[in-house]
Amino acid sequence: MTAPTRRHALRATLAAAALLALHGTAAAQEPAWPTKPIRVIVTFPPGGSSDAIVRAIGPHVSAKLGQPLVIENRPGAGGNIGLAAVAKAEPDGHTLGLGAAGGLSANVSLYPQMPYDPVKDFKPVSLVAMIPFVLVGHPSLGARTQAELIALAKREPAKVSLGHGGNGTAMHLTASLFEQMAGVKITQIAYRGSGPAAVDALAGQIPLAVTDLPAALQHVRAGKLIAYSVTSAKRVPALPDVPTVAEAGLPGYESVGWFGIVAPAATPDAIVNKLNAAIVDALNDPAIQANVRNIGVEPAPSTPKAFGDYIRSETVKWGQVIRNAGIKLE
Repeated sequence: MTAPTRRHALRATLAAAALLALHGTAAAQEPAWPTKPIRVIVTFPPGGSSDAIVRAIGPHVSAKLGQPLVIENRPGAGGNIGLAAVAKAEPDGHTLGLGAAGGLSANVSLYPQMPYDPVKDFKPVSLVAMIPFVLVGHPSLGARTQAELIALAKREPAKVSLGHGGNGTAMHLTASLFEQMAGVKITQIAYRGSGPAAVDALAGQIPLAVTDLPAALQHVRAGKLIAYSVTSAKRVPALPDVPTVAEAGLPGYESVGWFGIVAPAATPDAIVNKLNAAIVDALNDPAIQANVRNIGVEPAPSTPKAFGDYIRSETVKWGQVIRNAGIKLE
């Protein structure tokens, strides 16, 4: 072997050794994770849509990560109680939160004091799902379309009242945005959840309600409730003949409930990226998609950055609606 050849071989050997050392250092720096079950704090009671979503994706995510997901329900204060616990948890990737539009965006404008900062205290992992709402009414009201309903509310406001899922909920804000864009004033009645509001609308105790799809779907299909419009930007497969609020006369209207996974702010990016990959893979699984859509929920996987951008845009949007409506919670 000539001298130049030996020098070339030596340089190649040293370069390979350097690459191996660099790879070994990077591997050593990457945290060993997960090393125990992953706790997911759900900010709503058991049995609701949010709980069902986590349970639907849980087995798939567990199989990908090699550890089970353990669901812990911590409802209260519009999601603030559960998310406060997530914000204070160890940022090691073993505690996550399933937050919604209230706790992650609207509550900063609703509550005079917050136990966390939705932007600074969390690291977004992925948007998980979106839930369109539906504006329904009892047939006795007499309005058959959204345009007729708005005309009635302007002509006889005392005749029109509306039930929703509770003060400060996404359904409450959905109704307030409808009022503002339609130029009407409707008496709003807060219920403890969308189901009771749908029951009273079905019985004719209230003429209108904004509910999630699962609460009203069977009654609309049976002709016992009129579905005036759905609140999403596009029509929903479960009610293909029902127009969106925008299509029915209020261009630009859009309001959906949504859920997403967040981690404590100092959680390493490497862990967040692994979590995101497992969650997105689960939400892209055809069987899981069919299961989730069957309960009236639309899968909505995203990147961590896209979810963070969405949280910020929703915070601005609902802050304006809340200020315009003068809504405050204690």
